[in-house]
Formats: sequence, structure tokens, C-alpha cells
Amino acid sequence: MSGGGRDATARHAVTLTSLAAKKGDREPIVMVTAYDHPSARIADEVGVDIVLVGDSAANVVLGYDSTVPVTVDELLMLTRAVRRGLQSALLVADLPFGSYEASDEKAVRTAQRFVKKGGADAVKLERGGTSVDRARAIIRAGIPVMGHVGLTPQAATALGGYRVQGRTADDAERLIRDALDLQAAGCFAVVLEAVPAAVTALLAPMMSCVLIGIGAGDATDGQVLVWHDLLGLSTGHLAKFVRRFADVRAEAVRGLSDYARAVRDHEYPAAEHTYAIPPEELDALRARLQSQRQ
Repeated sequence: MSGGGRDATARHAVTLTSLAAKKGDREPIVMVTAYDHPSARIADEVGVDIVLVGDSAANVVLGYDSTVPVTVDELLMLTRAVRRGLQSALLVADLPFGSYEASDEKAVRTAQRFVKKGGADAVKLERGGTSVDRARAIIRAGIPVMGHVGLTPQAATALGGYRVQGRTADDAERLIRDALDLQAAGCFAVVLEAVPAAVTALLAPMMSCVLIGIGAGDATDGQVLVWHDLLGLSTGHLAKFVRRFADVRAEAVRGLSDYARAVRDHEYPAAEHTYAIPPEELDALRARLQSQRQ
């Protein structure tokens, strides 16, 4: 399945088949959650395999307190922006809370919007249970689905907050069952979030589809982190599993502070930042303005 804006001269596009091949070859899959065109272009440039437009955009870029309030239209706008920046990576879009749970029909309609209007290659939904039925219906409609178990932010309140899942035998068995049910429904991949590494190690051999981890250890087929977390753009508390690979926020604060100082000290703009007009044209302009004042 292809999305809009692809360039025929780009490097080979990531597909469900190529992801399965990476799993078979034990080649780690790189996934990142990003929300805009510049980020998408950088992700493609460095060869990221999957870009997810996550409902975490609610917290990260839209300023909501949780993922729950974000709407389909808001995520569609972000998905289209990412689509325009990608040439090769597989584009997955989150289905936001309330957009798919009520019925198979509603789930399929929402997924179709993300493919037709957003340019997504696949969609992602959370949890097992009835979500397995929704995933199956979307897949039957011809749209690839990525599942998500463990800590599922849309259900964080029901899960007791943003905390590790699967720390008891009962809970671990339940999330393993959810992952296997999503696989049986036809999901091409499942995200496993905030789960003890030992539980992941037990689940991984049971999964024939791609298993992506976030705070779930290294037994998965790949890893995903949020763009703003891994680049140091996020503020406040960060989950234990987040590793900052850069401090872009500190550099942005430094640059903006230097800009503000330069403006206030009349150091910017300098002569090299301005444009010239031919002297004769300037003389003509002055003469016209003078005549208009008389």
C-alpha cells in the first residue's frame, strides 16, 4: 500500500514484506514517533523503518493533559504533514480514543480516513479484547493494523496510571494473550510497552508477526521512542526506558537566547543580513517621495 507524495527516485520503500524479512534475519527494526514534516524528512534521511504519528501528539505537541482529547481531524492534519515528508519509511497512524471502539463499522471508517486522507500505510490501535475484533475488521477491509499492548495510554486510568504492566503472573498472562490474539487477528506488528524484560523474553518466541518494544527490553524485533523524548525536547518526568540521544532543547534555548540578546543589543540584523537597492533607484525613489510631500 502506498501513500501520497512518494518519489519514484527514492530509496527502496519499507513494506510489510521487508519488515517481516528483517524479523527473519534478526535485523533490528527502527521505529520513531514523530508528528511533522521536518521530522519526517530527517527520519527518512537516516533510514528509520517505521514512523508512527502517535496520539501522544496530544501531550507532546498539542498541549493536552492526556492522549484522550485528541481528535481524528487533529491527527489527520499531522499525518498528512508527515506523509509529505516521507519517501521510504512505513507510515503508521494511531486511531485516537473514541474513534474505533464502538463498532467494527466505525473502526473501518476511521481507518479508511487515515489511509485516504492522511496517506497512512497502516493504522495502530490499543489493547486486546474488543480491539481484537476491530483490528480484524480493519484488516479484512484491506488496511494493515499494528496492535499495542502493555501500557496503553488511552486506557492509562483504567490501568492505574502510567505504570509498568505485567508484573504479576495474571497480568503478564493477560497481556501475552492480548498480543497473541492481535497476531491471530492478522496484525502485521504489535507494540509492547512498559513490560518487564523477562515477560517480553517469554512472549517473543510466540510471535510470528513483528514485535516492537518500548520499555520492554531487547528481546523484541525493534524499538520505538518518541521523537521529542529521544532528542531531549521533552520537559518534566520521563519514563525509565527513555534514553536521550541529544539535547536539542538546550541548544534551542541557547540559540533563541542569543537571538533575543542580539536584537535587543542592535547587533542583528547586521549589514550582511540586509538587501541593497541600486543608488540610482534609491535617488529616484527619494525624489518621488519628496515631490509627494510638496
